[in-house]
Amino acid sequence: MSLPAAGPAATRALTLAGLALGPVLVLGVFFVLPVTGMLARGFWADGSFDPGAVADVLARPRVHRVLWFTVWSASAATALSVLLGLPAAYALHRLDFPLRRLVRAALLVPFVLPTVVVGVAFKQLLGESGPLGPLGGLGLDGSPVAIVLGLTFFNVSVVIRVVGGTWESLDRRPAEAAAALGASPAQVFRTVTLPALRPAIVSAASVVFLFCAAGFGVVLTLGGLRYATVETEIYLLTTNLLDLQGAAALSILQLVVVTVLLAVAGRLRAVPDPSVSRDLAPVRRPRPADVPVLGATAVLLLFVGVPIATLVSGSLRVGGAWSLGNYRALTTEGSEQALLVPVTEALAFSLRTAVDATWMSLLLGLLVAVVVTRRSRSRAERRVRATLDGFFMLPLGVSAVTVGFGFLITLDRPPLDLRDTALLVPVAQALVALPLVVRTLVPVLHSVDDRQRQAAASLGASPLRAVLTVDLPVVWRPLLAAAGFAFAVSLGEFGATSFLARDDRPTVPVVIFRLIGHPGAMNYGMALAASVVLAATTALVMLAVERLRVPSVGAL
Repeated sequence: MSLPAAGPAATRALTLAGLALGPVLVLGVFFVLPVTGMLARGFWADGSFDPGAVADVLARPRVHRVLWFTVWSASAATALSVLLGLPAAYALHRLDFPLRRLVRAALLVPFVLPTVVVGVAFKQLLGESGPLGPLGGLGLDGSPVAIVLGLTFFNVSVVIRVVGGTWESLDRRPAEAAAALGASPAQVFRTVTLPALRPAIVSAASVVFLFCAAGFGVVLTLGGLRYATVETEIYLLTTNLLDLQGAAALSILQLVVVTVLLAVAGRLRAVPDPSVSRDLAPVRRPRPADVPVLGATAVLLLFVGVPIATLVSGSLRVGGAWSLGNYRALTTEGSEQALLVPVTEALAFSLRTAVDATWMSLLLGLLVAVVVTRRSRSRAERRVRATLDGFFMLPLGVSAVTVGFGFLITLDRPPLDLRDTALLVPVAQALVALPLVVRTLVPVLHSVDDRQRQAAASLGASPLRAVLTVDLPVVWRPLLAAAGFAFAVSLGEFGATSFLARDDRPTVPVVIFRLIGHPGAMNYGMALAASVVLAATTALVMLAVERLRVPSVGAL
């Protein structure tokens, strides 16, 4: 007796389950398991359930200082990022001036620069030998101000991208009508433009606050042991004090706070997404009234460019003279055996690791994007897809340090003893890049009209041919952009990698951090040169991505 044929609903359910199974298993093993293992380490003390242990850790005076520093430094950096980012968002998305695309690409680069590189750049800028060295009396080097400036440098591009994307899609007619009725430019901005932009501004600010609160490389490089955020405190408790339960308790706290912030950001993002509906207003030539905005954009360009220029300049100075000695020294292990392998070997390992992380995140992200964007035929199916979408975004809500810490304490015994496998670092980096890949691809696949696929099928096209003829022409460019973005993010990833990279197989960000931690002018010069090489590589990748002109790249 033959089995009855499955109906369309059952076929759709099986197809959905088949597509989602792989990504769910990967996230289950490499994300849910490490994070739950970390939670268990916090709540189980000496083999018994002891929730009071978490409360004991959170009651420590140092933890209170760390929490306070995390909140106020993230708040200050967020406010400064919004203040600097808004004028640039307007100038770069509503005005047409020479080199506009180059300036926009230059202001996007800091977001993908390795955080360690940003820290080293500001250290060089504010240190005794930097351009602001004569102002050393201000004591900015290693100060909270330096940390706030570094966090702002890193995150201002988020404001430009999120708010600028909304700004360039705003309907001009309401503002023109208000102006025709006699409203001044300031009144038009306050009563018409600002209310329309408010959701995007608040959403961008919430995401920037999240990134600042989870800042790791910048804070660790500039703050050292004196100024710590929750993120760096987890690292210090794990690596310096071996207080794993304390680190787990802080990770739990961070997880709760970040989840709440993501939920708030998600609700605020429930406004029309400009990356989906791209009804762009034409840009116009600047007028005299735009001079303040262009001036503010120029100031921001200086704010971004000066630390990088200082970094490059410092890398070319040896003993007070211009020289390529720091770059030639990259083939060595540094003075006093600072490293086990030369920096050039670490760079080769970084590139291989980033390539592996890129194809992993791309393959996983494409599957996820297909799963969450296919048209739902029932309420239950819609809920399942929405749940999967939220599940796959979970890595965005957990810091890379927590992921790396979770890998350490859960993937170290059979059948998942992966400590010695070369894929552990790329897997962690792929998880960090995954949400960015998904958010780049989802708006594009959402924009494809499902009726085109149905038309192709009705004309006899196989599912594969329908994908090749309907989806591929639309998605190939965003796919390339997502690959470049994932590669750049993986190349500079430091939070999880600092836990997982072996001494004989370090990545470049890890090497830079070790070099600046060792005394000696040669080691510091090598750190500057390695930072320049890494920054140049990521900048080139991002300039290539920017040329693809995919609006959703880097969407959060």
